Amino acid sequence: MAKALVLKDITKRFPLVLANDRISLDLEWGEVLALVGENGAGKSTLMKIVYGLQPPDSGEMWVEGRPYRPKSPLDAIRAGIGMVHQHFMLVEPFTVLENLVLGLEPGSPLFLDLEAARRKATALMEELGFQVPLDEKVENLPVGLQQRVEILKALYREARILILDEPTAVLTPQEAEELFRFLRGYVARGNAAIFISHKLKEVLEVSDRVTVIRDGRVVGTVRTRETSLEALARMMVGREVVLKVEKGPARPGEVVLEVEGLEAPPRLRGVSFQVRAGEIVGIAGVEGNGQTELVEALAGLRRHRGVARYLQRPLPPMARGVRELGVSHIPEDRLLRGLVLDFSVKENAVLGDHHRLLPGVPGLSGRGGPRGPRPAPGGAL
Repeated sequence: MAKALVLKDITKRFPLVLANDRISLDLEWGEVLALVGENGAGKSTLMKIVYGLQPPDSGEMWVEGRPYRPKSPLDAIRAGIGMVHQHFMLVEPFTVLENLVLGLEPGSPLFLDLEAARRKATALMEELGFQVPLDEKVENLPVGLQQRVEILKALYREARILILDEPTAVLTPQEAEELFRFLRGYVARGNAAIFISHKLKEVLEVSDRVTVIRDGRVVGTVRTRETSLEALARMMVGREVVLKVEKGPARPGEVVLEVEGLEAPPRLRGVSFQVRAGEIVGIAGVEGNGQTELVEALAGLRRHRGVARYLQRPLPPMARGVRELGVSHIPEDRLLRGLVLDFSVKENAVLGDHHRLLPGVPGLSGRGGPRGPRPAPGGAL
């Protein structure tokens, strides 16, 4: 039986970067192949080539023994390949069912047969063992369910080879385990999957083989049962890696951030805690239980009630004022909240302070207007 997918000498160059350097690998039916490597190693670029999003500069590909040269994702779908991207490719104002059929609308040009699509989607969910509300808008779904929609969308298109790019980056441990159960069942039915991840413990748990890419080149492929966490880390970075962080005892100092009775709709109710200089405070919980509301309230992005003080000064209600005090916010969704993708790195770097860097505008030149205090007591976060 021909292999599910074979890549030979795939090369892809960008200006100043050789992303993929003569990469060769193969994927067997009935297996999960993990693809690992550091950021920038070339993993996602390689999979975009397989899915028809990027053309290779050179090299060859075969699917089930047949030459494969996709010019678009439609060619990949026709070849039985589906991809769940790290950043979901969903139309958020559309319902789940509308996202499933987008581009493959059932019926005629004059009549969209959504009931036929509903029957097919329902049958698929029963087979896969998970449920998604078909009539709910995607924008109202938590991240874990949005990923299920992406998987369901690929399987609705009858994908027999499934590529998952960093699929657990946005999942809780429980959701990740549900994903692993699905993958095991999926390949057990004779399909194949490529699992891209930085989380080596998950790679060891779910994969059958592991291909390691470093600096755009394959440095080795090993059977999962014959390798270890330390060996994979060494292959990824080319040197010995200390996998355990040694921490000394905490020495908390003065209270830097104080929160009392903080409430923010719809889920945050009466939260109180303190953060002291010299310590890191972790906040844990299953997604959708108020963590987002808490962070956005403290960052000045969401209306709230209660008290929040930084160095005994009330946090301002707006994001700029919070930032002026010296409180920074790294959002969970960097595309939605953190970056302007059409801007350069330099332009993104000055966002938030750009009003101080505009010459000739009164109050905006860096000399106009006082800047709030920016203490950094003991390195508190």
